[in-house]
Amino acid sequence: MTLVCGGLVVANPFSRNPVTSAMFLVLTIVSLAALFVLLHAFFLAAVQVLIYAGAVMVLFLFVVMLLDVQEEERRRLRRFSLVSGGVLALALAALLASVLGAVPVTDLNGPGLEGTTAPLGRMLFTDYLLPFEILSLVLLVAMVGVVLLSKRDLS
Repeated sequence: MTLVCGGLVVANPFSRNPVTSAMFLVLTIVSLAALFVLLHAFFLAAVQVLIYAGAVMVLFLFVVMLLDVQEEERRRLRRFSLVSGGVLALALAALLASVLGAVPVTDLNGPGLEGTTAPLGRMLFTDYLLPFEILSLVLLVAMVGVVLLSKRDLS
């Protein structure tokens, strides 16, 4: 369900309305939280639903409604934009593959990890600091991309 809803966020055959894609993103986030519950990561599931499905999606919907994206004209894709976007996507995929290959495998069934946030925070800021920082950079790039895509052409 997570993969299907994630695909429908990007390639939505039902409607061209961005609000519909945002609702599919909410379904993706909720099904991802269900996967966290299956992994006995109840805190992460609760944070996923409260923060992302709640606060962040409300922010996204406000931005979409304020920008009035439906009336925007579709811009022509420039060849340079496509090539540079493809090169950056490949570089990001290579960086992600190298980081995932370097992440240490830990025993998640160890005592004290289930149900408490202190070991989770310690592990997040020690063993997984590089992936955490890369995620913050990806979110920053996404925000800058949204701002650039939402700029109106004044010509």
